[in-house]
Amino acid sequence: MKNILLIGLGRFGRHIAMQLAEEGHQVMAVDFNEGRVNAVMDYVTNAQIGDSTQADFLRSLGIGNYDVCYVTISGNFQNSLETTSLLKELGAKFVISRAERDVQAKFLLRNGADDVVYPEKQMAKWAAIRYTADHVFGYVELDQDHAIFEVEVPEKWVGHTIGELDVRRLYGINILGIKKDGNTDVVVTPATKLTPDVTILALGEYKALHKCFDI
Repeated sequence: MKNILLIGLGRFGRHIAMQLAEEGHQVMAVDFNEGRVNAVMDYVTNAQIGDSTQADFLRSLGIGNYDVCYVTISGNFQNSLETTSLLKELGAKFVISRAERDVQAKFLLRNGADDVVYPEKQMAKWAAIRYTADHVFGYVELDQDHAIFEVEVPEKWVGHTIGELDVRRLYGINILGIKKDGNTDVVVTPATKLTPDVTILALGEYKALHKCFDI
């Protein structure tokens, strides 16, 4: 369990609050809008109405006591940038800020953010991949060059073992696990035989995954 400070309770921030609560973390939620604060009261440990661009207000929250600080302010990049910078100045251990464009990410990283998330960009990329390839069932971006795809077993692979296919050497990808009926088995060996009723979790570079699975 971690102590989390969540600043910005729009749609994205509200969903983060709900997920953090589900995982059992202690969450302090902050927004200048009373209605937004009230909307998350059932999911967070505590909440306050306040202006996160004011140093005195942030200082009163005891910034150094939080393991992670999320800045999920939407619609006002200036406030997001100022909040991010102030958090770091006040001793925040780790700051994750929301960006809507690449240029915003650069400014946030230069002014205190330890990491940046792009909810719209990431969702758009996921949706574009997921719903234009009939044999792709899931997708996790690891970085700019690597991802994990959940894909159906190619027809020519059915009945063969992972060792026989030798996909690591031929394609430069790794099979991390197989899924069947919603259950994932990560105990994969060269002797694991692939059947048409499973999907596989494959890790690799985008270009290798695209080439291997015709994505």
